[in-house]
Amino acid sequence: MSVTRRVALVTGAAGGLGQEFAVALAARGHRVAGLDLADMSETAERVAGLDGSPPFHPVRADVADPGEVDAAVEEVAARYGGLQIVVNNAGIYPPIPFEKTEPEEWRRIMRVNLDGPFLVTRAALAHLKAAGWGRVVNIVSAVIFLGPPDLVAYTASKAGLVGFTRALASAVGPYGITVNAIAPGLTRTATAARTTGADGGFERVRALQDVPAVEEPADLVSTLLYVCDEGSGFLTGQTINVDGGSAKH
Repeated sequence: MSVTRRVALVTGAAGGLGQEFAVALAARGHRVAGLDLADMSETAERVAGLDGSPPFHPVRADVADPGEVDAAVEEVAARYGGLQIVVNNAGIYPPIPFEKTEPEEWRRIMRVNLDGPFLVTRAALAHLKAAGWGRVVNIVSAVIFLGPPDLVAYTASKAGLVGFTRALASAVGPYGITVNAIAPGLTRTATAARTTGADGGFERVRALQDVPAVEEPADLVSTLLYVCDEGSGFLTGQTINVDGGSAKH
């Protein structure tokens, strides 16, 4: 199958879903850059192991810092001569009882999970418009449908990102740009294991699913490639739930 080669930027590309997304886009033939504060050498090594794939370009930046984001996006666009795909994947989800959530912790979660996609997309938008084609993909969470009691701030931030997805889709549709959200369930990553417990959290969530398996990063790849596909230009403003059936939306 012939695939048009695009330039993609994936935030939070050092590990977990972000790394899997970066590798999948590179395997499809796209030129991929990653934006993260953590070391992305493992992602670069995985991309380098793909036959004929362009090298992965890591950029160290904080998604919540406007100056760093603007500089990172310009670096990527200058290196590759443009930018057409943005995957807003970086996020944090500390489980905190609502009564113990301090204002600064609330603001930190909102800065990374909601301000980050705003800043990255705002910086990238001129390049997507110039291309006359674009895909913005926001990674949200199935918790927006379930409302777990220990993730009030996280759920609020991801619900806000769904609203951002819908409104932005209306704003940029005339430019050939689509904006969609993917809502994973609890996915087995190193970060999730540290946050929820290596076994208990995954087993508890698996019991709520129709598919009796723990979700893995690779389970999200086909959905990402679908929304980024050349043929998905009529899909926009949507939230696609990929959680094994724990929430029926």
